[in-house]
Amino acid sequence: MSVLAWIILGLIAGFVGSKIVNRTGEGVLLDIVLGVIGAVVGGFLFNQFGAAGVTGLNLYSLLVAVVGAVVVLVLYHLVVRGTAR
Repeated sequence: MSVLAWIILGLIAGFVGSKIVNRTGEGVLLDIVLGVIGAVVGGFLFNQFGAAGVTGLNLYSLLVAVVGAVVVLVLYHLVVRGTAR
C-alpha cells in the first residue's frame, strides 16, 4: 500500500475512532497519526487472532484500522489523563 493510501486510511480511521471514543476529534494531524498507528495496531491484532490484517484500501481494511484506532485512542486518553493529574 502506498504512503498516500496509508494516510487516507489513517485519516478516516482516526476520524471514526475519535468519534467513537470521545465524540470529538483530536485535530486533523493527530487523527491521521493515531489512525495510521491504529491501522498498524489493528493489523497486528487481527493477525494475532488468525484474521487478515490491512489488505489495501477497502472496507475490511477500514474496519481493521478503526478497531486499531479505537484501541490506540483509548490508550492515548488513559495516558493523557494519567499525566494531567
